[in-house]
Amino acid sequence: MSELKLTKVTIYTDGACSGNPGPGGWGAILQASGVEKEMSGGEALTTNNRMELMAVIKSLEALTRPCEVDVYSDSAYVVNAFNQNWISGWKRNGWKNSAKAEVANRELWERLLAQTEKHQVKFIKVKGHADNEFNNRCDRLAVAAAAQYK
Repeated sequence: MSELKLTKVTIYTDGACSGNPGPGGWGAILQASGVEKEMSGGEALTTNNRMELMAVIKSLEALTRPCEVDVYSDSAYVVNAFNQNWISGWKRNGWKNSAKAEVANRELWERLLAQTEKHQVKFIKVKGHADNEFNNRCDRLAVAAAAQYK
């Protein structure tokens, strides 16, 4: 029996916060099979890191079947958690970080981890507020979503 070929999806994400904590927003662009979808949302009182995480979570949750996904983010917090295996260490250490403190945003990390188990996800770091047109569009989406909570 041949394996099903997974749909290739490219996702760009960004989070924004006015104050930290403060009103925040997230934005995402999903691209697959020549189709592009923009998503955004926000919260009245949140942090930038939470919005960075929510952008990725909401994007992956929007996928209706397992996919091969490249996630582009300007958040070292999100990208390094996977690419430098921080998340594996956190889980192994009972969700404690290297300073033996509780990992911040654990419920979001667990939600994101559940999504990475459904899909084949690769995290790619992009420079924020630079020349990546999709990251810049996500930033505009995130800032506009945050403004709705001011």
